[in-house]
Formats: sequence, structure tokens, C-alpha cells
Amino acid sequence: MSVPDPLVQVLLQQLLTELLARAQFAIEFQSEFEEMQLKLHFMQAFLTDADNLKKKYRTVRETLTELRELIYEADDILLDCLLKADYRKGSPLCYSFSPKELFYRYRTGKRLSNINVRIGKMEKNFRSYITPIIGQTSQNENNSRIVRWTSQAFDQSEIVGLAEDTRKILGWILPMNEEFHRVGIVGMGGLGKTTITQKIFKDKLVVDCFEKRIWVSVSQTFSEPEIMRSMLKQLGEDESGSDIGELLHKIHQVLTDKRYLIVMDDVWSTVSGWWDRISTGLPKKMGQGSSIIITTRNEDVARSMGVVEARIHRPKILNEEESWSLFCKIAFSATKGVCKNLQFKKVGNDIVKKCRGLPLAIKTIGGLLSSKIHSLGDWKRIYDNFHDELATQESNSSVMASLQLSYDELPAHLKHCILCFSIYPEDYEISADQLVHWWIGEGFVVFGRSAKTALELAFDYLSELISRCLVEVMNRRHYDGRVYFCKMHDMVRDMTIKIARDETFGSFDGKGREIITANSRRLGFTASMDMQPLASNSKLRALLLMTNCQIDLSRKAGLARVKSLRVLDLSHNKLENISIEDLLGWMSSLKRLSYLHLHGVASLRELPYAIGKLLRNLHILVLTECNNLQKLPPSFTTLQRLTVLNIGSCSSLQYLPQGLKRLSNLQDLSGFKLASPAHTDACRLVELKDLTQLRVLRIDISEEAEIADDELTVLSELHQLQVLSINTEECENREILRKLDKLSPPPHLMELYLRYYCGEATPNWINPTSLCELQYLCIENGELTCISPSFWGGNGSPWKIEGLCLKFLPRLQVEWAMVQSAMPLLRYLEVSHCYMLQSFPCNIMNLGYWRKNEEEEEIGEMESI
Repeated sequence: MSVPDPLVQVLLQQLLTELLARAQFAIEFQSEFEEMQLKLHFMQAFLTDADNLKKKYRTVRETLTELRELIYEADDILLDCLLKADYRKGSPLCYSFSPKELFYRYRTGKRLSNINVRIGKMEKNFRSYITPIIGQTSQNENNSRIVRWTSQAFDQSEIVGLAEDTRKILGWILPMNEEFHRVGIVGMGGLGKTTITQKIFKDKLVVDCFEKRIWVSVSQTFSEPEIMRSMLKQLGEDESGSDIGELLHKIHQVLTDKRYLIVMDDVWSTVSGWWDRISTGLPKKMGQGSSIIITTRNEDVARSMGVVEARIHRPKILNEEESWSLFCKIAFSATKGVCKNLQFKKVGNDIVKKCRGLPLAIKTIGGLLSSKIHSLGDWKRIYDNFHDELATQESNSSVMASLQLSYDELPAHLKHCILCFSIYPEDYEISADQLVHWWIGEGFVVFGRSAKTALELAFDYLSELISRCLVEVMNRRHYDGRVYFCKMHDMVRDMTIKIARDETFGSFDGKGREIITANSRRLGFTASMDMQPLASNSKLRALLLMTNCQIDLSRKAGLARVKSLRVLDLSHNKLENISIEDLLGWMSSLKRLSYLHLHGVASLRELPYAIGKLLRNLHILVLTECNNLQKLPPSFTTLQRLTVLNIGSCSSLQYLPQGLKRLSNLQDLSGFKLASPAHTDACRLVELKDLTQLRVLRIDISEEAEIADDELTVLSELHQLQVLSINTEECENREILRKLDKLSPPPHLMELYLRYYCGEATPNWINPTSLCELQYLCIENGELTCISPSFWGGNGSPWKIEGLCLKFLPRLQVEWAMVQSAMPLLRYLEVSHCYMLQSFPCNIMNLGYWRKNEEEEEIGEMESI
């Protein structure tokens, strides 16, 4: 089966969609855009066969590269024209004959004509040279249909064959007859070294025996201070400072007279002597039995860290039975790991044998095939391709082949998304919110006919990448598995870097390290990089800071000259060492910017007055914990494309500007402030009724806030709203509490969060009749003493709630029997510091969990913690 060139295909489809839907608004260039559309439709048909050919024919590779550049350029011109047209809507005659306008039309028209001429030359090449090749090749191809696979985000990987490994290593580290145990787990990538260590790290015996446990992910790019700060952070100590001796002294003090376990995961080198210094500084006491576990691909590294031969464990590949068991648990997860068809079992066994017992390869191929359990032809085709790819005897190449195969089978829209992981550092824990915002900002999320929002679709994309075992979940919500943080296995990451480099998605050197060039399109910036080459870069689309490193935005700095960004995430940097004027001036020049994220910028007091005119393309704006931000300008309400606005935890911001109702595309609003009557230019609650697309609303209510009588039913008019959070921290105004009790809730709400509520009983509208579709309820940090009678329902109308969270409600009195009776569908419970709850099936003093039908297991886990 031929697979279209993923990046060119998606870029081309996006451009054609925009041309079809919006090019008519750029009236003065309509003929040029129509010509471009006709030519590109031919290109789209060609791309169906181009990807297989580019590996064989240099001409095809070069043509695809040139086409990719043309599409990027045309996309930029189209967006610029649309933004210009938006800008002129108010008074078009003012711009028609000005010298600046005439020059703009001349320059843009010339650029479009040049692009169309170049596309015409490509079309001629296709017809005369490439099309005959396609015709000859396609005769022998089996164009099977790829089955699109959708599923929820859950970890389907299972542990198989590690029982003996675990027992062996526990036998080494649990005895207390030595002062310091050193254990090395050595093997190739993908063999399960980290998995074995994680299993040991979380083992109940280990948790009980070791007072302190520390996990350090070393990887290839590390620094000694970073390792020490990571250790201190896990120990709950202050990790500030850069002096190695001081940091090591703090670690020594905390661990003295304590039994501890330290895992040094994925160590590549000890050449600089970093381990000798750390090891020397660790407290060691005979009979205490502290332990260090090292995972590495290099036996010499383990030995240099003091591990003797007798304490090196080399995991074995899985045998045939274990391999088949692991494969079935993933590939046949829909039938609980049971293969019911003998034909599938035969082909599946053949595929598993090609994996050579390597867990990573088995998981990857199993995840790929789990969406094809009804197509034996697809399984045979994958077996055939897998055999060809694994012709080499190099083990690493075999793994890479399996990963490449998994990538090739991804739907086109997911290929862009997975390549985004290439710019993150090794072992980096990635925020799921950052990922999905980036994907939306660059237009990677394909809407089609889906009724879902861009955010919902983007999280579906991430869920599918996880389900295919290409992305690992690091932290998720217990109730429904929503992903908070994720990461990518280093071998999968190596694959994405190789593809990203070949497709010019990002810029990397021969060793896979990210570099900055004049042609870089996407960057994950770290402290070791020099931004000056960006001075001549006109292609950069996405910039994300990976660490809290210094950046320079002065006029002569390379970054300050970049004007082409669509995605800018500076959330890991509080920007303490740069001029806020330089920052705002540069941001104002980013006309194409679609996603902007700033976090904790203390010097940010207000946004540019003309932000609505300057950043018309903004879709996502996140300004969190900018505690000195005092106001948003009135022009802010003209950001018509805005779909996500998060201004949460901006403590000095007292209200949003009047006119927020004009943001008709807004779907997610966090940090909405109910204003005081004194602020006559503030947005009132009544304006929200015009935001008919809202799915998520988080409201902050202060002591000075006001809710008018005619605003009590506003929320009930938000028919699309699914998530509502009401935060009344530091608000004890009895009038506000009385009004809150009279609110009419949204009719289709699915999640409700009530925080810092000072009333004695829950609001009357929190009942199963008013919230008939509610699935998750979280009440935390309040003065509640009881649940209102309406909460328990009546007339045969029980709750549909499946998840309940009660936290820091020390005075609340509720009986578990009442909860069970009112919530028959409840399957998940989370409780913390609710001391007066009665007969609850989990810990109520600290943090306790309960899951339906898993009571004994959950209670046992919490008791061990």
C-alpha cells in the first residue's frame, strides 16, 4: 500500500481548505488564489503515490521538498492577506489608494505569481517524468484501506515475564547486611530495563523498607547540578543554588541515618567524574542497607559506578510464550487478551517471532494491529513489510524498523503531531496541554465534520498515540485517565528525530541534536543553544522554551528579528532578565501568532493597548500566575478567533473588559472574574450568555463581586457548557453566597468543581434533577458542614455521577450509605482531610481512593502508602 507523504499531504489539504473557504475574502488576489487552487488539486492526486517513490527516485524527493516549501510560503501569504482584509473591514476606502497599500498589493501579487509559476513547472515535471513512474509502480501495489482507530486514553501495556527479574533484584537490595548495595541493570534499548526498575521502585516491600526513595532520569544530556537539584526536590528540600558542594551537603544531611534507595536511570557516561563526587557525598552506614540501582546500555558504565559483576543484571528477551502473551494483551485488548481466530493466531505468531522477544517492538506492533483485528489481509501485509524491514541483522535496526512501521501506519494528521515530540529533550515530561495547544496553533487538528471542539479532537489525537504505544503516560487523572503529562521512549524519539530531519520538520545535526539555523521551522530551545542564527530566519513557526533559561530580546538579538511565529510558549521562563517593553514590542510584531503562553511573568502589568489589532490571528492565549497583571485593554475583545482564554491565578487582575461577548468563538474560559460594581467598564456575568460555544468555564468570585438578580439564569443559557468551576476563595460575603444558592445551572453539565465555598450546606441547585447529566463532582477547601436535602434527590431521580472528589472539608458530615444510595453509578471516589465522614471505604484523614469492585486492592494500596 502506498502512503502519501505525510507532511506535504497535511499541509496541502490545510491550504486547499483555506483557499476554498476563505480566499474569496482577499478580493484583490482572488484570481491568483483560484489559479493556485486548481494547480494544487493536481498535486494532491499525485501525493497518493509519491511517498514510496521518494525513497527510490531523487527527482521525486527534490520535487516533494520544493512543494513543501511552496505550500508553507503560500500558506503564509494567504494568512497575511486574510489578516489584512480583517484589518480593513472597518473602513476599506481609507486604504484603497494609499502608497503603502499599493506597494502591499504589488509585492503580494508578485509573490503569488511567482508561486504559481513554480507550481506550473512542477506540474510539467510530474506529467512528463514522474507520472509514468507512478503508473508503472502502482500496477503492482495492493492499495489496502487503513482502518482508522479511535479509543480512550488508557495504558494498555502489561508486564509479562518480569517476576524472576524482580525477585532477583529484591534479593540484592533488601538485606541490611551491607552499608551500600550497588545494582546494575544492563541491556539494549527497549529491553525493559526501566520497566523492571519501576516495578521494583513501587514494590510494597521496597516502599516499606526504604525511608527515602529517589528516581533520577540521567539520560545523555545532563548536568551534575541538575541531578542534585532533582534529588533535593524529591526529598522535599530547597533545590536552589548552583554550588555543587552546597547541593551535595544538603543531600547528605537529609539522607543521614535514613535507609534510602536511589535509581539512576539511563546512564550513558561517567567520564566527567560526576558519579564519583555524588557517590562520595552520600551517607553510608554498615547494616543500614541503602541501595543504588543503575540502568544503562553500557556495562562499563555500570562497573565504573562501582557495580561488581555479580550484581549486574542483564534482562533477557521474552521467550515465545511470554512474547505471545504480551502481544495478545495489547493486540486483542478488546477481547481481554484472547485470540479467537486461528488464522489470526498463525499470522500473529509469525509477526511476534519477527519481534525477537523485544518488549518495545512487541508493544509497538501489538498497538498497531489492535485496530485491525477484523482484517486478516492487513495483518499479512504488515507481516510482509515487517519481514522486509527486518532484513538487517542489527538489533537496533530491527527495533527502529518496527517503530518506523508503526509511524507509517498512523493516519496523516497524527504524523505531524508525533513529530512534535522530536524537539523535546530526552526523558522530558511533556505537558499534555502544551502539546494540544501547539497542535491547534499550527493547524494540525483537522476538524472535518466532527462536532467536537479543536481541544477535544487534539486530546483524542494524544489518546490514540498513547494507545498505539508510541507515547508513554507519566501522570493522569485517576477518575477518567485524562493525561496531564507524557513522554516518549528514547528509541521512539530517535525515530521521530530521523523523520523530522528528513522532512525538514525540525533542524537536527547528524547525531540527532537540535540545532538552530536560518531554515529552522520549529525549536525546543534550551540553555545550550545560540539564537543568533535566527536573525536571518523567516520560516520559524513554533518556539517553545524547554527550561528556565535566559533569552535575549534586545533589538539586535536574533530572536527579536523573528516575525513568522505561530506558536510561542515561554511558560518555563519567568522572563525576569528581559525588558517587558522589548517582550511586548516583539510580541506585537508576530502578526501570525496563534498560540501564546506566558507564566509567572512578574513584570507584566498590562498587555499592549492595540493587542486586538496586532494579534488578530490569536486562537489560544494563556497568561497564568502573572500576579502583577492588572488589566486587559478594551481592544482585547476584538480577538475574534480566540477559542481558549486562560488568565487563572492572576491575583491583581480584578475584572475583564466589557465586550467579552464579542468573542463568539470562545470555547474555554478560565479565570473569569465577577467584578465589583465600582468597575463600570468591567465585563458582567450577563455577557457570558452570548458565548454560546463555551464548553469550559472557570469563575473566580471575590469579596467585592456582584451578581445581579437578572444574571441568576445566565449559566442555564450555556447549552454547550460541560465543565464549570466556581472558586470563592476569600469570599465570605453573605449576599454573594445567597445569590450563588439561587443560580440556575447549565443544563448539560458533565463536570462541576466547587472550591472554597463558605456556606454551611451545598447550594440547592446541586441536585440530580438540575444536573441530570453530571458525571463528576469535586468539592474542596470549604466550610461545609452538611449536604443540602435537595442534593439527595427524590421521586426516583438518582445521580448519574461516576466520580466524586471531597477534599479539605474538615467539618463535613456525610454517611457512606447515603452516598451509595444517591449515586448508584459511582465507580470512583477520592477523599482527603475530611475528618468527619462516616463509614467511608477509604482513608479520610490523608489521601484515599476507592474504586468500585476493587475495594480491597485500593485499601491495601493506600495502607501501604
